[in-house]
Amino acid sequence: MKPFLLLLLACFAMQVDAQSLARDKADFSENYYQIVEGISVERIEKDIRTLANFGTRNTFSDTTSNTRGIGAARRWVKAQFEQISADCGGCIEVFEVKKLVKAGENDRIPKDTWVVNILAVQKGEQFPNRHVIMSGDIDSRNSNASDYTQDAPGANDNASGMAGTIEAARVLSRYHFSNSIVYMGLSGEEQGLFGGQGVAEYAKEKGWEIIGVLNNDMIGNIEGLDGVIDNRSFRIFSEPTPVTETERERKMRRFYGGEVDGVSRQLARYIHKITSNYMPEMNPMMVYRLDRFGRGGHHKPFNDAGFPGVRIMEAHENYHRQHQDIRTENGIAYGDVIEGVNFAYARKLTAVNAINLAALAWAPAAPETVKIGGVVAPSTRLAWSPVSDKNLLGYKIYWRDTTAPQWQYARFVGNVTDFTLEGTIIDNFYFGVAAVDKQGNESLVKFPNEVMR
Repeated sequence: MKPFLLLLLACFAMQVDAQSLARDKADFSENYYQIVEGISVERIEKDIRTLANFGTRNTFSDTTSNTRGIGAARRWVKAQFEQISADCGGCIEVFEVKKLVKAGENDRIPKDTWVVNILAVQKGEQFPNRHVIMSGDIDSRNSNASDYTQDAPGANDNASGMAGTIEAARVLSRYHFSNSIVYMGLSGEEQGLFGGQGVAEYAKEKGWEIIGVLNNDMIGNIEGLDGVIDNRSFRIFSEPTPVTETERERKMRRFYGGEVDGVSRQLARYIHKITSNYMPEMNPMMVYRLDRFGRGGHHKPFNDAGFPGVRIMEAHENYHRQHQDIRTENGIAYGDVIEGVNFAYARKLTAVNAINLAALAWAPAAPETVKIGGVVAPSTRLAWSPVSDKNLLGYKIYWRDTTAPQWQYARFVGNVTDFTLEGTIIDNFYFGVAAVDKQGNESLVKFPNEVMR
């Protein structure tokens, strides 16, 4: 055959492959839209009402009653996960992780008690030890965190996050994933984040590789005390760099940058991107802070252990409905009651979580090592460790202005582990590398952690 014809056939084959790949990506993207549509506002409302009707879910409340207290609530949460597992043929393993807290550990601990968390693990089919986690809190509180007898329905804080976690499990259990998904109901949040501490310790002991923790704490309120009513915006809180970084890493950052490029911040950017792609009606707000000013949530214990984790929550809070005894004073109604929850909004934020859990559970791992070079050069070179994944397509390089909050530019460079961006000056941008599979799913972006001379 003549060389010209061979070249023509090769070009045609490449065109067909490109068209086939584009079609595969488009077909796969439909999964995300189906996940969004599968989240049920009716089921979320029913579950929030059930949790609120336990009266109080204070960590130190009754554990023997079947109708009131933390014991009844956590048994109900466990039963929901067990039913979901039964419906999918046993695809989810449900178990408890406990931590003993003792009176006097802080001023919110009135007596010794076991903090009991419920975990439901949907095992990944290719990489079961990689875990992406969604958490909600089972416990509630009123004005006094140590008051475990008075009513504390906790409809928004945090029956909304717990109901969303259960609903995400219902929908995602219909799909198969490469990585594992963990749905968690945590306790002891209001007394010092003890539930998250217990599970983070458990994950360390078991050698879990955690891709990211999506902590959902208050996802049902749309009427802020500032007078704003907003059912589309939500906040993603993330710390800038890991507290577990070494002194060498801290010193390197002074010269090479990356003050806002820790693993949790990359997770927040990922959530922002996936939400913008598949739920463009939503307005994700990146907040460059571990949590609200001076406060903490159940992602913090995982951050403390070196794992990526963020808090997802409503954009506008109503402090009359948080940590308050149920009462009316000067015409103002206080208390975290069911009337303060917008179920349609809780559905939206549940969908935000579900598509991001799915994206991370389908995606290949990020490269463990990314090297960067280009000092006093007119180009930037990146080299990275290969990712082992039978579904891997290749890698994408991201870069952005050093002052930009999101990745602005990207280039797919194929299945290579070394690439030079000609004409792109290293001094003017930040860079990262993500792995991409054949359906277009991407890993988190890996910020360079080594320098090439």
